[in-house]
Amino acid sequence: MTAASPPGGGPARTAIALTIAGSDSSGGAGIQADLKTFSAFGVYGASAITALTAQNTRGVASVEPVSASFVAAQIEAVLSDLEVGAIKTGMLAEAAIVSGVAQSLRRAPGVPLVVDPVMVATSGDVLLADSAIDTLKRELVPLATLLTPNLPEAARLLATGQAASEAEAVAQARSLRALGCAAVLLKGGHDRGNTAVDILCDDSGIERFARPRIDTPHTHGTGCTLSAAIAALLARGASLREAVGRAKAFVWEALREGQGLGVGRGRGPVDHLYAIRRLPPPA
Repeated sequence: MTAASPPGGGPARTAIALTIAGSDSSGGAGIQADLKTFSAFGVYGASAITALTAQNTRGVASVEPVSASFVAAQIEAVLSDLEVGAIKTGMLAEAAIVSGVAQSLRRAPGVPLVVDPVMVATSGDVLLADSAIDTLKRELVPLATLLTPNLPEAARLLATGQAASEAEAVAQARSLRALGCAAVLLKGGHDRGNTAVDILCDDSGIERFARPRIDTPHTHGTGCTLSAAIAALLARGASLREAVGRAKAFVWEALREGQGLGVGRGRGPVDHLYAIRRLPPPA
């Protein structure tokens, strides 16, 4: 299986990205957040849904995983027809789905892959079974162009304590890269202090991405949005470091604007469409 070329073999006219993730019924994270983010960057979004969740800004009420074979069928349907420029994975729920996704993606080499190892929702609800973590490390992480764990996810992947300093975060990013992925972006949003620092570890070494911390509870979908933004920019031809820097700027603005969005009664979503909301109303 390879990504399809358009009729006549010419270049695709539209950048396309594929998200493989769970559905968030409240629209703030998962597939819904990814597709909104793709659109914000002018990228056509395709999707393969791995799980259905009944959730809102206050928590996850129920999860229904999709069968691994049907997840694979969705991926096959997209990649056999659309010329996908980048792929991202999010919530994969269980080991069979992780393994099936990895098997499908091995048949589509050369397409940049962003792996967001979604394990726990903003509300604290578990989104990846403990039994799936080893499968994720063994089968999917080595395929990744970029792995994007937050601090708690990095600790679980490495079976160690959470990094308590920037030096420890750098060391963990290097250890994660040793699992076989091309690059790691270790997100520092769960750390404390006035500055949120993300650590990128790639072939060129370490790059530090720092932004003033925004004090807000409305962070639902932040990780999904960042990985989707990076995938969208890679689909448009950006280099990895450029994609990470621009995606970070986008998420920072989305967090800032999300403080006034007023969606839900719990931890609200970031504002994926803040740029559109800034447009003047029609005359």
